[in-house]
Amino acid sequence: MASEFVFYGGLVFTGSGAPLEAHAVVVRDGRIAAVLPETELDLEAFPDANRIHLDGALLSPGFQDAHIHPVGGGIELLQCNLSDAESADEAVELIRSYAQANPEQEWILGGGWSMDHFPGGNPPRGLLDEATGGRPVLLQSRDHHSTWASTAAIERAGISAETPDPDDGRIVREADGFPAGTFHEGAGDLFASVRPATSPDLAYQGLLRAQEELIALGITGWQDAMVGADSGGISDPLAAYERAAADGRLLVHVVGAQWWLRDGGIEQVARMTERREQAAAAHPDRRIDLGTTKIMVDGVAENQTAAMLTPYRDASGHDTCNHGLSFIDPAMLREYVTALDAAGQQVHMHALGDRAVREALDALQVARDENGDTDGRHHLAHLQVVAPDDTARFAPLGAIANIQALWATHEDQLDDLTLPFLQDGQVDRQYPFGDLVRARARLAAGSDWPVSTADPLAAIHVAVNRAYPGSERPPLGGAHQRIDLETAFAAYTSGSAYVNRRDDDTGSIREGYLANLVVIEPNPFRLPIDELHRARVTSTWIEGRRVHTAEPATASATASVTTASDTHRTESR
Repeated sequence: MASEFVFYGGLVFTGSGAPLEAHAVVVRDGRIAAVLPETELDLEAFPDANRIHLDGALLSPGFQDAHIHPVGGGIELLQCNLSDAESADEAVELIRSYAQANPEQEWILGGGWSMDHFPGGNPPRGLLDEATGGRPVLLQSRDHHSTWASTAAIERAGISAETPDPDDGRIVREADGFPAGTFHEGAGDLFASVRPATSPDLAYQGLLRAQEELIALGITGWQDAMVGADSGGISDPLAAYERAAADGRLLVHVVGAQWWLRDGGIEQVARMTERREQAAAAHPDRRIDLGTTKIMVDGVAENQTAAMLTPYRDASGHDTCNHGLSFIDPAMLREYVTALDAAGQQVHMHALGDRAVREALDALQVARDENGDTDGRHHLAHLQVVAPDDTARFAPLGAIANIQALWATHEDQLDDLTLPFLQDGQVDRQYPFGDLVRARARLAAGSDWPVSTADPLAAIHVAVNRAYPGSERPPLGGAHQRIDLETAFAAYTSGSAYVNRRDDDTGSIREGYLANLVVIEPNPFRLPIDELHRARVTSTWIEGRRVHTAEPATASATASVTTASDTHRTESR
């Protein structure tokens, strides 16, 4: 197999700015050997090279996802997967079919249901009881912030009308107080003692399935937003990564964000630092890196647990007493972030509401005041609502805006379950990417898959248009919150590489960098912006080896339909 390749005949996006025209890229022994004008290219000088004429396509650095849950997503694909359901009826039929096809399974596990398919975002237990014949069922919502449980599961967990809501969650109840079937946030942990644990083999197979899916979308590296802890019956995914690396089957490079236990304390810093050093010693090729800590600052807006500066409204438009949840006391958050920063550990914070964003930025300010500029590359993910004064704080603090661009559009879950319960004017502050760019904040990008499709090109379409393909609704937040195509591509390539501390050898097309590349057609830089969703990855390369080639028979028509549908369906975090 040739170890030398020459790409030419298309545009080259180098990781920032406008793509290069009439340039060639030479790859040798897994790295980029040269980027040169085609006028200087002498193909005869590369007699043994595999010459790849792009025929007008775009050559780009491989995408990197800065916030994703691959092992859980892969497992869901192998279990009762509801992500294709377009309605409550379709979800129930998928559950019924799965139950009938798997009569030997005592418990039915899986996820992917969409809140906007059920009244108030709360599916009832009775639908599960009828579809599965009374078996215990636990299904995670698409955003993984809610659990749908059957009566048998509730009874096995010993949950009753007398069971109080946990501090970090809420049980949806029937008139007599008995659980109705939906458990939001930490209330889902009430099933931890009875839910079957995921076997190591299932986790491993889930990782391999996820890697296959993600590579096909052009993703060559990622930051797993939760390692080092069990969640929702899924064991710590780190073991699956280590096994895949040992077997030579982990093709991508992975940063694992170690999960910060809300009920833990400052002692977690030393443990995480030790695990980081152990991983660095075991993986000198940086295939697995544990230099990041993930902290959940708040919840999500759909179930009114996102931490807000102003109160949520009720269905009649009146203010309530609910401002959402801060999962960690702000004073403790400042202490923890300062200690992690001093220890050289990057902090990755889920911050969705404007109060959570402020608390996270306040913590970074204290860390900087005490430690100076440590080049921590700390980042805040999701950023659904940001107070205007806080957008200007990102750049001076070196805080990176980790955006999930696919969500920045009007769709049913946002319009029905979130916006009616927020204060006047907050629709204009949803996902303020344009404001952040104008304030010179650095952007990275991720999907939060399996919450929503992992397809970077689908997310880029929404980032540029602020609407899903074919939408007749106005741009969410106004046209001024759009970002240009170059900025969106940079966020998913060089921006995420910067967050992952791999900007020294990935995320850009430049001499000496790893040849982690994608070929995209039609070339998105030659498409009208409302047709960006037509673009698709036709081949993916990791370290100079082609690891994915799209089926030629399915070309752009399939990509257009699938991507548009996925973008419309995927709504939350």
